[in-house]
Amino acid sequence: MKFENTLEFAHSLDIQDPLKNFRDQFYVPILHGKESIYFTGNSLGLQPKAAQDMVFNEMQDWANFGSEMRMSGKNPWGDYYESFAKRMANILGTLPEEVIVMNQLTANIHLLLTSFYRPSGRRNKIIYEEHAFPSDVYAMQSHVRLAGLLEEEAMVQIKCRDGESFICTEDIICAINECGDELALVFLGGVNYYTGQVFKMKEITEAAQKVGAKCGFDLAHAAGHVDLQLHKWNVDFAVWCSYKYLNSGPGAVGGAFINNKYVTDTNLPRLAGGWGMNKHSRIKNLPTFDAEPTAEGWQLSGPPVLSMSILKSSLDIFEAAGLDVVVEKSKRLGAYLQFVLNEINKNDFKILTPQNEREFGCQVSIKVFKNGEHILDILKKNSVIADWKYSGVIRIAPTALYNSFQEIFVFGEILKNAFQQNKPKTINQ
Repeated sequence: MKFENTLEFAHSLDIQDPLKNFRDQFYVPILHGKESIYFTGNSLGLQPKAAQDMVFNEMQDWANFGSEMRMSGKNPWGDYYESFAKRMANILGTLPEEVIVMNQLTANIHLLLTSFYRPSGRRNKIIYEEHAFPSDVYAMQSHVRLAGLLEEEAMVQIKCRDGESFICTEDIICAINECGDELALVFLGGVNYYTGQVFKMKEITEAAQKVGAKCGFDLAHAAGHVDLQLHKWNVDFAVWCSYKYLNSGPGAVGGAFINNKYVTDTNLPRLAGGWGMNKHSRIKNLPTFDAEPTAEGWQLSGPPVLSMSILKSSLDIFEAAGLDVVVEKSKRLGAYLQFVLNEINKNDFKILTPQNEREFGCQVSIKVFKNGEHILDILKKNSVIADWKYSGVIRIAPTALYNSFQEIFVFGEILKNAFQQNKPKTINQ
């Protein structure tokens, strides 16, 4: 589609938008007396209006039934988590038995690195990307140290080329081939949180497995807004959180994907817990762990029902909207945002996000050359909520379920004026 940087054109896109009414299902923060232009769904998604009733229902059942809530009430908590596998499988492109909703993001990274980072002899290296999410890096460092290895030898960071702001897929695959039989694991963000780059997960997975390594992804910035086909791509494992595009609140429950080819592999090491026990044996208090032969076998403790009830309210919205429609609009929002930004003077900032349509979603990151925090303040004064990162980077993520194309146009005008205000005044002599 040929875009136009006009209010009329943005309005025409909104009229055609099949998701235009879904905004009404979320609480939109008020900033300076009006609804904000909320472009930080990549940091914390908005609260579904149904979430409070979902939580209240569980609180009411707790009050009414106490421990009997396990088998009684509207949603008995004993098997509460089981309904989420199929629903998340639709978002991730997996089989239901490959998915478990549990814990939080970094805890799940540690659990799956225990199983899938198994350094042995020469094969001990991990490949990861520049600007990886810090918590991911800390987790990888932990496992390298636990294996008695040196970070500088075992951890291979793939960097952007000089003058580039994102990583070429060719460079990732080249590094995989260069490591060869020394490579144990490739672990990347499905979408890089800093630049918004969507990695070519299928190609990267194939390259890693070709040299005998495992491949996993952190999908925190991917789940709920980009197309994922983890089972079809034969990805080994993945993790995600649900407080970003999945709109499940701060500290929300996370999840894990384990490829079906591993779920019955009893030789694969794991950290075991009671809720990962085979369901037929769980209540028998057996002295030896016998894993449930699905992704549930990686579950440790009882499901966090209150947190999961919020996720349920969000997944209801996704199912009503249609995931394909959400993904398509996310892509178009990102494309229109890039178009609008390209209409603004490039002497003030640089777009860090790739403009190849296979390598971006809805997030676009810009590096502001001067006074970035001042620019952010001007945006806030105009009721725009965007996200600030180190080195002058502002991340903007219009989200399919509650943002509009008109908001992108208005944001572009505000940003353009902000840069004008940021310039020093010329004094005529």
